[in-house]
Amino acid sequence: MSGRVRILRLPVLAAVLALLLLPLAAPVARADGPAVKLSASQAGTGGSITVSGGGWRSHTLLMMLICGRSTPSRGVIGGTNSCANGDGRAVTTGSDGSFTKKLPVAEPPVPCPCVVHVATVTGPMAEADAVFQVAGHPVAPLPAETSGGRLSILSDTRLTGSGSLLTWFGAPPSRTLVFTVGNSGSAAIKDPVFRVGTAHGVFAPQWDEQQWRGTLAPGRRAQIKLPVELSAAAHGDYTVSLQYDGRVLAEQPWGVGRPWGVTLFWILLCLVVPAAVFRAGMAVVDRVRPRRPGGVRHRRLARPALLPLRSRTPGPRPEPTPTLPWFTPDSAPGDPAGRLSAPHDDSPTSPTTPTTKGPT
Repeated sequence: MSGRVRILRLPVLAAVLALLLLPLAAPVARADGPAVKLSASQAGTGGSITVSGGGWRSHTLLMMLICGRSTPSRGVIGGTNSCANGDGRAVTTGSDGSFTKKLPVAEPPVPCPCVVHVATVTGPMAEADAVFQVAGHPVAPLPAETSGGRLSILSDTRLTGSGSLLTWFGAPPSRTLVFTVGNSGSAAIKDPVFRVGTAHGVFAPQWDEQQWRGTLAPGRRAQIKLPVELSAAAHGDYTVSLQYDGRVLAEQPWGVGRPWGVTLFWILLCLVVPAAVFRAGMAVVDRVRPRRPGGVRHRRLARPALLPLRSRTPGPRPEPTPTLPWFTPDSAPGDPAGRLSAPHDDSPTSPTTPTTKGPT
């Protein structure tokens, strides 16, 4: 009986032991979205804090900033204009999506409440904030929210559309910014006004306000499309930013190709204009230079004299003059001017017969 009890207890003990060791053996579950932790919640200017995080995409470039007039619930009001941009730091996440980096403490250009704002630089937009207090920095209440609604990005932003032949020749490139937002607040949002900014390289973005016509009820979502247009002949790496109620909701990179048609035009212009100027200059020189003696300006080659055409009227042909090897041209037979031939007998008689001369 005791043996059976021991046999029954072994599976129960094994199950209990497995349940106790399961949390230790299981890998650390990834948090629901990116997270940020600070080594200290308060520090003075000139010091530094250690910022660590997890739940980010692997091998992603992040930017860390100390921003004022912001809370984790409302985000950074005013965007990066409320942050100490000159003292920010960049860090790249590891293969597991975590990072650790020291950040110098600097005063933001606006009053606290402050946060340490961490956001992605490239790829899909992701951000996280941690509450931080800059010692000695003034504190002011946050501006009141305009409504009880709160917009949040529910999908990655993307740029749709493509260029045309006119863009290849310098026309302004244009795209459509597509994203999905949701209302996580307690009141409806009617006709929200977004700010779309385009930044080239390290320059500050140029903002353009665009209003979306519609009403977004609490808990509802909607897909929004906003046009984005650059200046003429723009090319290079651009960043399109989306802002609402002072918060940057998303950022999307945009690589714009070079308008090679404009380059081709300038190359042809550099070839055609000098050639036209050269021809005009040669024409002016030909006009103003003095004439040569005889009034001939240009040296021309003499044309060969044209032979008179033979008459096609039938007529008596001259008799050909016989030419023999022992006659000169002026003493041919039948020529009364003279003969230079060998002597011969012109007697009309028949040829003589030889005679025998007898003795006398």
